[in-house]
Amino acid sequence: MNQITQFDLTAADIAPASDVPPRVAIISSSWHRDIVASGTQAIQSEFERCRIPGGQWDHFEVPGAFEIPLHAKRLARSGRYDAIIACGLVVNGGIYRHDYVAAAVIDGLMRVQMDHDVPVLSAVLTPRDFHEHEDHLRFFREHFVKKGTEVARACLDTLASLVALDKQVSLVS
Repeated sequence: MNQITQFDLTAADIAPASDVPPRVAIISSSWHRDIVASGTQAIQSEFERCRIPGGQWDHFEVPGAFEIPLHAKRLARSGRYDAIIACGLVVNGGIYRHDYVAAAVIDGLMRVQMDHDVPVLSAVLTPRDFHEHEDHLRFFREHFVKKGTEVARACLDTLASLVALDKQVSLVS
């Protein structure tokens, strides 16, 4: 997810046979809300740009990144969502615990994806160096805009590729 794809997808490219745009759950942590919100807003802006109507995504806020996988599991299990996007910031506060939190979040998200056959994408960032001064706060707010756009594109690309795969596999069988 390090680059925006060159495809120009719209809701019609992703929709299954029913032509209903995909439903996406966006889960964001409230820890460093001002930074994380810029990513969430970028996701929503990219969906709007791709003509995915606002009623097709729901936003859920959780206390911190560590809580995201459980919420993702319940949302995936509901059967209501075609994809889930996680958005959060795990910072190094001078102790090694952030490494464990970051690993637990990513491992948990992958497990949800594999157990429930629902794409789960991550914009949970784990910067090596983060200090709460205006330069870093501004940098990471701007960086989250870029990552929010990228994860939205990755979500739409993944959904489109799964639709294409399903069509290809059904033709073979």
